[in-house]
Amino acid sequence: MTQRPAPRHLLALAQLSNSVGDGAYYTTSALYFTQVVGLSPARVGLGLTVGWAAGSLAGVPLGRLADRRGARGTAVLLALGTALAVASFTVVRGFLPFVLVACGYAAAQSGLAAARQALLAVLVSAGERTGLLARLQSTLNAGLAVGAGLGGLALHSGTRGAYLAVFVLDAVSFLVCAGLLSALPAAGAVAGAVPGVAPGRRPAGLGVLRDRPYARVAMLNTVLLLRLPLLSLVLPLWITTRTEAPVWLVSGLFVLNTAAVTLFQVRAARGVDGVAPATRAVRRAGWVMLAACAVFALSAGGGTAWAVGLLVLGAVLQVVAEMGQSAGSWQLSFELAPPDRVGEYQGFFGTGVTVARTLGPLVLTSLLVEWGTPGWLLLGAVTLGASYAMGPAARRAEGGTVCLRRPRAARSRAT
Repeated sequence: MTQRPAPRHLLALAQLSNSVGDGAYYTTSALYFTQVVGLSPARVGLGLTVGWAAGSLAGVPLGRLADRRGARGTAVLLALGTALAVASFTVVRGFLPFVLVACGYAAAQSGLAAARQALLAVLVSAGERTGLLARLQSTLNAGLAVGAGLGGLALHSGTRGAYLAVFVLDAVSFLVCAGLLSALPAAGAVAGAVPGVAPGRRPAGLGVLRDRPYARVAMLNTVLLLRLPLLSLVLPLWITTRTEAPVWLVSGLFVLNTAAVTLFQVRAARGVDGVAPATRAVRRAGWVMLAACAVFALSAGGGTAWAVGLLVLGAVLQVVAEMGQSAGSWQLSFELAPPDRVGEYQGFFGTGVTVARTLGPLVLTSLLVEWGTPGWLLLGAVTLGASYAMGPAARRAEGGTVCLRRPRAARSRAT
């Protein structure tokens, strides 16, 4: 009899599948929408912004759906929905249909992320979640790198058929992802069945929006995530306008970041197994990010060798900070959520990525490319301040979560 693959292996394979497709999509989508569909760059940007704004609003209710109706089934349906949205891009011919499909794509992606986190919570013990998330992040980066290489082949060809092949690949990758997720056990299909959680504690409506301590932690994490556009947007502009470094260094720094996360994210997450270790990891990451910002600022003050050396050093510091902050925030996002509402809370926590990707380009280009050194130092100081504020915010949220987890009789005696 063939042994069924372990849940962690199926989760990793599902992550690898859709990340390969996403890597190819991210590499080619902008040129496809402008050169093949015929939309202007401004309209593409506007449409994607509207789409991701819709996605950020959809994350919480779709995460709550995963808690109520079962994380596995919800994740499978949203993976299929993402595949359908990607396939729909191949027949879009105007701005309004593009915006509608972009909204569907972003909502499905945001909901899928929340449902997968809820699925992970019911399949993996609490002490193993951050380590597994680190392995999944390494898998994600490896898949994105492979997908980017395939997308590069399509860009080299430059034909409509090559671009369409990328979108078909991405759609198929999410179909494979759905198949792998459907093979997982259906543990925790009903949120109320989670052991150790008293009945009647689930508030009406979207209760996470009224959980102010958790909301503060999520808000601080969003500030820390403002670094997301650094590699894809800010550093390319900084290198070409403010330094003497060669343009090819842009791709070199991207490869360095991707390879580092693939190889070392698991190691960076070791020992991050509670609220206190998580806040320490975030605090250390804040100091390292401040150092990275200072090094990047100095890269504008010399010749080619000086700029290249400092940019590489800054990129190394930045990815170290990224891995530490990621490990800490993963642990906090799970540890501070009520056990029967992980999907809802993960949907809310995940909106930080969308907000950072929406506001980050505007904020960081103004702050860093236009202001230069003062902007870099301000970004580092804000990051450090948010990382230090995370400790008190997390401790307060932890107190509320512990209260939710107490048996009802014990809570009554305590009050």
